[in-house]
This record gives sequence, C-alpha cells and structure tokens, in this order.
Amino acid sequence: MPRIVDHDERRRQIAEALLAVAARDGHESVSSRAVAKELGVATGSLWHYFEGFDEVVRAAAAEVTRRTDARIAAAAEGLRGLARLQALMREVLPIDETTRTEAHVVVGFWGRLATLAPTPDAGAPTLATWQSSIRLALDEAVHDRELRTGTPTDAVLSLLRSITYGQQIVEVTEPQPAAAHLAVLDSILAPWRA
Repeated sequence: MPRIVDHDERRRQIAEALLAVAARDGHESVSSRAVAKELGVATGSLWHYFEGFDEVVRAAAAEVTRRTDARIAAAAEGLRGLARLQALMREVLPIDETTRTEAHVVVGFWGRLATLAPTPDAGAPTLATWQSSIRLALDEAVHDRELRTGTPTDAVLSLLRSITYGQQIVEVTEPQPAAAHLAVLDSILAPWRA
C-alpha cells in the first residue's frame, strides 16, 4: 500500500532542512544536494514538492516568518501597550541565540530573494506580518498614556520596521550585545514617552 504523505508538511520539512544547512554551514553551502542530504533523501525527491530551488528558498523565507510569528504570539500573549511592543521586538531583534542565528540566515536570503523572478506572492515571505501587532501595541500605548497623545504612530511604525532589518544587518556585519540592539529601540520611543 502506498505511503500517504502530507504534501504541506513535507514542503515545510524541506524548507526547514534548507534553514538548518544555512544556519550551520552558511549560505554558500546551500544547494539542493545539501538539503536532500540533510533530509536523508535523494535530491530528485525534492522536486515532487517544489518546481525548482527558487521555490525552496521562498518556502524557507516563509518558514522564518512563520516561526517569528509563532514566537511573537506566545511572547506578547496577555500583554498590552509598551509591554506588548517590547515583547514583540525582542522576538525580532537579534538579542539571543535564536534571533541571532535567524538574522544570519535571513540576511543571507535577502540578496537571493531579491533576484528571484517575480511572482504574485513573491513579497509575502519577506513582509513583516507582525506590523499589525506593532500598530496595535503603539495604539494601546497612546491610549494608555504610555506614549504621548499625538505620537506619529505611522512614522514610529516605519522606524521600528527599519530598525528590525537594520539591526539584523548590523548583527551579521558587526555583532553587538543585546543591550545595544535594545538601546536603538529605546531611542526611537524616547521622544514620545509620556
């Protein structure tokens, strides 16, 4: 009797294998052969689930987003305002083993993702899906008077998005202690604290 395989789960396993190779051996070691070896399968078996290696790269980027979203949901549960924002940003900024490794993997992907042929959903994995959580936290902080009335939440949101990407690059090129990454966050919020 043929084995029943969960197609989506297998795609996720392949994406996770790519991430494992990238984290352990660096992006220059990422190939279909290395991913297949990580899974203990023949290289050709990857193509039952993906049409090409670019698709695997996109799936790996989406897997990073999924992992980050799950961590954010757990860390921010039950929190409000600046406490929610701080918890959220701690899951995105490279301040611990998980987020530092993730920064190295993600920054390495950016160049490759930028050169892939455009598809209708090409931007989806790279979009910061947690932006609505940031907006909610900022709105709560203004409502609760943790941030001043009139705080330009759209501009602050844009700055926070920029520093998450920027601090990941800083971590890859010039590693910093966690306190340095968090100080950048504090400096953005400082002018608006009530």
